[in-house]
Amino acid sequence: MMSHVLPTYNRAPIAFDRGEGTWAIATDGTRYLDLGSGIAVNVLGHANPDLVAALTEQAGKIWHVSNLYQIPQQERLADLLVEHTFADTAFITNSGTEAAELAIKMVRKYWSDLGQDRIEILTFEGAFHGRSTGAIAAAGSEKMTKGFGPLMPGFRTLPWGDHDALRAAVGDRTAAIMIEPVQGEGGIRPLPDMCLRGLRELCDQHGALLVLDEVQCGMGRTGRLFAHEHAGIAPDIMMVAKGIGGGFPLGAVLATEKAAAGMVAGTHGSTYGGNPLACAVGARVMEIVANDAFLAEVNRKAALFRQRLEGLVAAHPDVFETVRGQGLMLGLKCKVAPTDVVKAGYAQHLLTVPAADNTLRLLPPLNIADDEIAEAVARLDRAAASLA
Repeated sequence: MMSHVLPTYNRAPIAFDRGEGTWAIATDGTRYLDLGSGIAVNVLGHANPDLVAALTEQAGKIWHVSNLYQIPQQERLADLLVEHTFADTAFITNSGTEAAELAIKMVRKYWSDLGQDRIEILTFEGAFHGRSTGAIAAAGSEKMTKGFGPLMPGFRTLPWGDHDALRAAVGDRTAAIMIEPVQGEGGIRPLPDMCLRGLRELCDQHGALLVLDEVQCGMGRTGRLFAHEHAGIAPDIMMVAKGIGGGFPLGAVLATEKAAAGMVAGTHGSTYGGNPLACAVGARVMEIVANDAFLAEVNRKAALFRQRLEGLVAAHPDVFETVRGQGLMLGLKCKVAPTDVVKAGYAQHLLTVPAADNTLRLLPPLNIADDEIAEAVARLDRAAASLA
């Protein structure tokens, strides 16, 4: 008999009852050190007091009204996003997939309003932009798309890191280039700053839009509020989600006035998107994470964590190959199956996340303590030793 929950996930046999900061506590009372953060979502850890206060205060007032009316909490979140980024405007969604769908629509509408037949969006091998029909067409991998055709047309997937293929692909029908500054599902693969600057220049040369997917690498994860800031460039459109809600379902599309000009009343909508409850939490996350002192601590902790991980790799050369990533979006390239390391981690009461390219993802809360970093590496060390 089929599970009452549609069986689209291979779930670990662990259920959690509550959480405290970097710790997730299972229904049997076992405490797990959480280096997954719900896949880069819980940027301030579990049951963060500031977020609990924001949520409960708003929950006692009003939860949902729809976008037929003005929503002060949504306006506050949009103000914070515009204040701290390149953007002139923001649309609040419930998820990263929804953000991807709007970003695609915004690109298409931009060129349609200009009366130009530019529909091709260039994407890259290893990308992940969500699981809706548009998002899987953008990613283009067989794993994502098999059995779900016919796919939405208008995307061309290019090899990761192939500059010649990119230059050959860009032309007068290119509507946009869409890319993650750091690939998450693709294996914690950062795009070098010079390459991101090159993409911006290429888009400017051809009049194409640059769309950045910062769903996983944004919201302080790399040590800057958004990862593209390391390269000193700005996109035209950006997708945000995961960390922006600190665990509450929330996403956003940020855009310049020029890129968003076609999105007038009636062109897009969302029943739940931008509801008061989600936006109250999101605004509090932004107030905390966008603080320079907070981001400085992320960078300090990231340097400490990476240094200890380099030692871990040196101690287990048969299990690990290298450390990669940026900030607290770190990956261990493995010589064994990453899922084996994940399972060995369970035995050490440690939560990690597998990714493509034989990589183990380490995505702790951004406020992880120094002693928790030391404990995490000790548990990884024991997990690796069990696989030798």
